[in-house]
Amino acid sequence: MGNNGGMENGDPAALSVPAAERPHRPGLTAVFWSVLFLGTAVANVLVKWMRALRDGETFAAGATSIEEFSSALASLGLLALLHAAARRWPLHADTWRRRIGFYVLGGIAWWLLHVSAMVLLRKLAFALVGQHYTYGDWPAQWFYEFFKDVQTYSLLVIAVHAVAWFGRQRQGEAHLLAAPDAGPPVEPVERPQHFLVRKLGKEFLVATEDVEYAQAAGNYVNLRVRGHDYPLRITMAVLEQRLDPGQFLRPHRSWLIHRGQLSSIEPLDGGEALLHMADGAKVPCSRRQLPVLRQALGGA
Repeated sequence: MGNNGGMENGDPAALSVPAAERPHRPGLTAVFWSVLFLGTAVANVLVKWMRALRDGETFAAGATSIEEFSSALASLGLLALLHAAARRWPLHADTWRRRIGFYVLGGIAWWLLHVSAMVLLRKLAFALVGQHYTYGDWPAQWFYEFFKDVQTYSLLVIAVHAVAWFGRQRQGEAHLLAAPDAGPPVEPVERPQHFLVRKLGKEFLVATEDVEYAQAAGNYVNLRVRGHDYPLRITMAVLEQRLDPGQFLRPHRSWLIHRGQLSSIEPLDGGEALLHMADGAKVPCSRRQLPVLRQALGGA
């Protein structure tokens, strides 16, 4: 296997998620949004054609199609950035006050980038058919688009967070056990033996010893338990402190593993390693942590 130097300073795309986690979900999301935006563009073209037919006006099918699809494509490109921002800085009940300003500025950025990309696509498309495209006068035309873009952006921020919230409810979101209001806790709160998982309105306990590994994902850490991922809103550093160091090892800044789930260690060029887990996942181990891991496992 080739040199994977630099893993310690960043997460290579090929090793950033378990092998079993790489497939279809992002692709399905992309298909959904593509169908939505491009389908809306088709619907808008049809509406304008029917309106022209009703009023006895000439309908410029080519120009109208370019205008609608350029807007849709520009929005799709920006939506990928919005998804990344929502994963990195999600709005929650305890974070929205300090992050709302970021999203307000994001609305202005969306407007400027959307109009710029849309106009560029239109100019290129018109140039390909030997025509010239003029967007309109500044500032009237730009601010006309501003109010539409801010409305679209606001709806998309709500939609992206709503889809993420529903996904967590369907998947099941983990929580640390809290100390009871009265009486002693049934188990140590500082080093819990269980996590509380809420899924579709139901609650159940997941034993800490059943966690196979954990991966940092933005503001969450995904706990892998018997083929399922349960997002836990916590930092990896805090989670590491709460887990038994005799059971859980940290081979990489973004990963924790249960030592009992480790099948083998595959050394790589540059001093790093690839850890093969019992479920087939491959977890990166940094050059710095590899000797610590081996020592903890009782190796040389």
